[in-house]
Amino acid sequence: MDAPAAQDFDDGLWEPERLSTFRWRKVAVFGTAATVFTGVGIWIVLSGSSGPRTLLAHTTPAPGGTSWEAAVPPPSVDASPSGAHSSSGTTEKAGRGVIAPATPVDPTAAAEPPADPAAEQPSATTAESPVDTLPTRVTAKDARRIHGRYARELSIAQSKMDAKAMGKLEHGLALEMSRAAFETARMEGTQVGAGMWPRPRLWVPRDSTGTTDWFVAVAHRQKVARIMDVMASTPAGWRLVGSTADVRPVPAPLPEIATDSEGYATSLPENATGLSATPRQVARAHLASLQSTRPDARFADGPWTSEAALFWRQERAQLERAGWRLSLSYRPEGAVRSLMTSDGGALVWYAARSTDLRTARRAGALVTLKGAAAVRTGNKAFSRSASVTYGRMYAAYIPPAGSNERVRVLGEWSEVLESHGT
Repeated sequence: MDAPAAQDFDDGLWEPERLSTFRWRKVAVFGTAATVFTGVGIWIVLSGSSGPRTLLAHTTPAPGGTSWEAAVPPPSVDASPSGAHSSSGTTEKAGRGVIAPATPVDPTAAAEPPADPAAEQPSATTAESPVDTLPTRVTAKDARRIHGRYARELSIAQSKMDAKAMGKLEHGLALEMSRAAFETARMEGTQVGAGMWPRPRLWVPRDSTGTTDWFVAVAHRQKVARIMDVMASTPAGWRLVGSTADVRPVPAPLPEIATDSEGYATSLPENATGLSATPRQVARAHLASLQSTRPDARFADGPWTSEAALFWRQERAQLERAGWRLSLSYRPEGAVRSLMTSDGGALVWYAARSTDLRTARRAGALVTLKGAAAVRTGNKAFSRSASVTYGRMYAAYIPPAGSNERVRVLGEWSEVLESHGT
């Protein structure tokens, strides 16, 4: 169905798909499920009429049925450590100001393997630039200590918006995204959210030599969010390198992770066979679908697949009616990490850097970005071009070869890295 004419758009009449990028770090708890996803938007002011007409469009999808702003409680000293991300940028990670429940909340993770008391404490030095990960022997007990330290120190860094301290906690694109959120908050005159999540379940993979260079921590607060943190071993120590969230009231179920007799998971290479497609192929196909705004039949419908593609098509149509062109770019970044599932499939994590560029084809319309992108551009209106660059991270389930199931994208983290206009 064609979108209505430009003059039919206003704040109350047009709300495109609202669930792809999000401010999932700011979550109010204490019994209230308040989840925040804020999409960037644009204001288009058209001239040549009896009065200016303002059109609103969210240029990156955000979830429906959720609040758009929420307060975050201070870190709870009684909460079990489980990592916390927070920010006030336009597309952010969900807040982790959550009091830990009395019992573990996510039953989907495999049982934890026995601890190895001989494991060494990882280094806490700063890792600023991309480096290779280092295989090591880490037990579930080690992994819990590593992630717990990350959670506690992250909450302190967030409360101070200490970008330097983040270099000791996160790495690569994740670090860049967190620092961008701090910068946006400073420019906006706000404070990022901070807090602790419930005690996580851990999946610690092992390769054929009994070592690993990464593990996953999963925490779930019912009616708030389920988060998945990916921690990796670097020459500077263990760092968070990826994270995703599903803030829907009832998150899609996670697949059961395959484990060995000792409770360890199995990591798969990017070109692993025996799946409906390799992890690398799935990551690139997903990004290609978003860039082209055409749904990929290999992926199940959902907020980060078909609905996101539909959103971009609607956004492009509105811009074209206003005399603007929209160009999208999704570029894969970093490793694709995968765990084998009990059914022979895989649970995978991957990241990208995306840019949405708007360019004017004729005079007569101004574009003003909204949300974090507007903060970054001083809330200015642009007559020639406007662009926003994001860091994006995804989690997805890949079914085994021969299955009739489709790939399911299970979560995302997005953050505005920069925005510009002329």
